[in-house]
Amino acid sequence: MPINSRLNESGLDQKDAQSIYRYMLLARSISEKSWLLTRQGRVLFSMPCDGQEAADVASAYALDTVTDFIVPYARSLGAMLVKGMTTQEVMLNMFGKAADPNSGGRQMPMHWGHKQLGIISMGSSVGTTIPRASGVALASKLRGQNAVTMVYFGEGSASEGDFHEGLGFAGVHRLPVVFFCNNNGWATSVPVSLQNAEPQVAKRAQGYGFPGVTVDGSDPLAIYQAVKAAVHRARSGGGPTLVEANTIRMMPHSSSDDHLRYRTQEDLENERKLDPIPLFRDFLITTGILDETSDQELQEFVDLEVEEAIELADAAPSAAAETAFNGVYAP
Repeated sequence: MPINSRLNESGLDQKDAQSIYRYMLLARSISEKSWLLTRQGRVLFSMPCDGQEAADVASAYALDTVTDFIVPYARSLGAMLVKGMTTQEVMLNMFGKAADPNSGGRQMPMHWGHKQLGIISMGSSVGTTIPRASGVALASKLRGQNAVTMVYFGEGSASEGDFHEGLGFAGVHRLPVVFFCNNNGWATSVPVSLQNAEPQVAKRAQGYGFPGVTVDGSDPLAIYQAVKAAVHRARSGGGPTLVEANTIRMMPHSSSDDHLRYRTQEDLENERKLDPIPLFRDFLITTGILDETSDQELQEFVDLEVEEAIELADAAPSAAAETAFNGVYAP
């Protein structure tokens, strides 16, 4: 298929493609700089999203960013940016400062939750977000809000009992929810071959009475199309969809992990050939949406935005000690 036809068929225009690419660059820059901050001892923890920017950005782009809900997991940085979280807010979260809108510095870095933006607070226990998303979708359905809830998780979470309970409940009640699985092949250090006999997570949707689709997690156009269809189905009363994006994990599981203890350098180098950012950049340049100069200028602008956010967040005040129990215990 001609590349311009691919863009038209996706339902996106050139402005959309540029916006998605910018969000992808911004997520990568934040992820890379956050990793360096942990190495410098300035930030306590990070969970890199390098390799899944296309999946998170393009999927969130298919939502109504004002009325729909997102239940994220730690790597959902790209989706958080599309939903409206600013670079400075992300960095306030990374530094655990009082003005962090996610938790006022009370949760670990990259543990998202922004009430004003419709981002439901997550937890570290993998899989628990899945039934939570079904609950949010039920509430919005009962209230007649016509909102869609999208929940993000990795294939490791699909090995948890919460996965079965959340999808089973949503299927029975035909809830307006999209289950979005980033299958990067690794649950921390456990490969997918040791998690499931059937590696394709999307096939499980049939057992819950709704569709499952698998898409290339390095292709933002394919992701947008698949999720847009799932969102439309959910909003029109058709019920849930399970979308599985086959992504890559270019960095360790987190700043507490050394992936060279269980992965080979050759494996990592081969996987980098599927890096969604240069692949989408080549597409945009080939179609004339970007050129080398405008691409370089955009990258520099994004990096500057992140550096300025780091400087402001680092200098921002920490939460006062006497507020430690606020939001934890009732007055």
